[in-house]
Amino acid sequence: MRMQKIVYTIVLACFILVGCAKEVQKENVSLAISGMTCEIGCAKTIQSKLSKKEGVLEAKVVFKDSIANIEFDANTTSKDELIAFVDGIAGGELYKASESSAIKSEPSAKKHECTADCKEKCEMSENKMECKEDCKMACCKDKKA
Repeated sequence: MRMQKIVYTIVLACFILVGCAKEVQKENVSLAISGMTCEIGCAKTIQSKLSKKEGVLEAKVVFKDSIANIEFDANTTSKDELIAFVDGIAGGELYKASESSAIKSEPSAKKHECTADCKEKCEMSENKMECKEDCKMACCKDKKA
């Protein structure tokens, strides 16, 4: 009789644990990151740190486009937390992240698309925000055709 109570207790505990487990709620976000100066030192470091953050399922940083594509569990972390996390890398002095409108994985077009941080330095052409020729901001530097 005592053994039967132990088995029932274990089975009940298993049902409770399985029933209370949250399902992963996958979301994607694309972050524009300014302040990166190189692929290995900056982009790979940010990608590595993001990949290790709790709640991040996958992270890919594309240096050429200054974009981080992140798949994350919305039950564990949020877009705002990811932005703050990237902003805090390297003591919070080097990188600035903001949510981008589209996930990019293709190489850059002829001109670099601007981020929200340098919007005032951009002009509209062919329905895309592109860096002006005389833009000296870090987000546009060395990204022009």
